[in-house]
Amino acid sequence: MRVVIAEDNLLLREGISALLRDDSFDVVAAVPDAPQLLSAVAALAPDLAIVDVRMPPTHTDEGLRAALEIRSRWPGVGIVVLSQYVEERYATELLAGDTRRTGYLLKDRVADVSEFIASLRRVAGGGTALDPEVVRQLLARGRARGPLTRLTAREREVLSLIAEGHSNSSIGEVLVVSTGAVQKHVASIFGKLELPPDDRSHRRVLAVLSYLRDAN
Repeated sequence: MRVVIAEDNLLLREGISALLRDDSFDVVAAVPDAPQLLSAVAALAPDLAIVDVRMPPTHTDEGLRAALEIRSRWPGVGIVVLSQYVEERYATELLAGDTRRTGYLLKDRVADVSEFIASLRRVAGGGTALDPEVVRQLLARGRARGPLTRLTAREREVLSLIAEGHSNSSIGEVLVVSTGAVQKHVASIFGKLELPPDDRSHRRVLAVLSYLRDAN
């Protein structure tokens, strides 16, 4: 898998590069700013771009804007945005369109190497990877109003795991319940949210995130 990394912190940039190379990723470019990121994507046609939200010169949203441009110009490139904190405005903007091949992770998540690698592969394969804390905050904001008030506590747990990209069997393992029980919760969630159920994970995530964006 061909990867471009955009991160202005040299140590983190080199650390992620080394970690990915050790796991057989082909890191074709590692750059410190958004203009070099866009040039690298245009020239090297990577499968995945890992992008810091805040980069020079203003350290505000250069990385996010570059990520949105990549998605517009090269929709086949997976994008994983890394952020120091949960920045709901940035997360909402990134997730405003088609969320396939899209990830939003906190930088602390890089320390869990196996989970980080799994998230990258999921995004490159056409899926979605959201940091659990991002999902928690989006759910908390939307919970006080709208159809989310109809969900039980268990259904909210299942919804959160769906939004993170888990399959029904994976949710069952996390919650220690049967896959059949998860399927019933999923059917109930989509019914209460007036969203058609779909077994394909990216469609499930799209539906959930579309609702969460409306609720916010």
